Amino acid sequence: MNDKINTFLNSDLLDKYLLGSTTSAETEMVETYISKYPEVQNAYNTLQHNLEIVAKRDAVEAPKDILNNIFDALDEETPVLSLNPETKQKKWTNYSIAASIAAFIFAGTTLFLYTQKQSLNLENQKVVDEIFDLRSDIDSQNKRLDDIMRQFKQLNNPETEKYIINGNNRAKNLKTVAYINPKEKKSMIDVVSLPQLPEEQCYQIWAEVQDKMVNLGILSETDRKLMEIPYTENALGLSITIEEKGSKINNSSKENAVAEISFQKNK
Repeated sequence: MNDKINTFLNSDLLDKYLLGSTTSAETEMVETYISKYPEVQNAYNTLQHNLEIVAKRDAVEAPKDILNNIFDALDEETPVLSLNPETKQKKWTNYSIAASIAAFIFAGTTLFLYTQKQSLNLENQKVVDEIFDLRSDIDSQNKRLDDIMRQFKQLNNPETEKYIINGNNRAKNLKTVAYINPKEKKSMIDVVSLPQLPEEQCYQIWAEVQDKMVNLGILSETDRKLMEIPYTENALGLSITIEEKGSKINNSSKENAVAEISFQKNK
């Protein structure tokens, strides 16, 4: 690999390009390098794969009819009563009748306008509530995006080590991937597949520390996404066991283990 390619790969241009934050000039440069150098193409494919891993989570979509309701409400016009009275010559004896009719018309018009105003107020409040809900959903999506970007950077950190944990004969289809960064003291796990267990049993993950096992939590099918687990200082390996639900367990037994990985063997 020549110095030119090495300098490019050591920059953050590939990360920025993948996240859509490059300038037009940087975009043109990155695409040129990707198409011209196989080393850059391989690095780009690896970054794409890692981004797919950290983005594997439940997406929450905003209700489709919110924006339509907002636009419909904004397009509504306040009804305006158009009064075009015709002036007619009346006899003095008819003035009292005309005044009474006018009073009834005025009262009816006032009631109609009041009812319309109340209806518009309710519609406006509904729009305000929907906008508030939409903003809350946007804030939630932004937080989720921040989490994804943080995990994405963690996966691409040179100090992060990857460990594939496969099940033994008791759980042949079990597969998880652990990501450990001893420098930043971060641990993450990606649950790929877990064989189904009886209702009264569960999977638990443990860290081996010298002569004891430290419980790191319960694993389930609902955890099929990249998630953080407690980092254990000086851990020698990880182990996944099958335990009874609700039981208070302070230590794990080798007989219950269905998957194990040793950090020392992988270094």
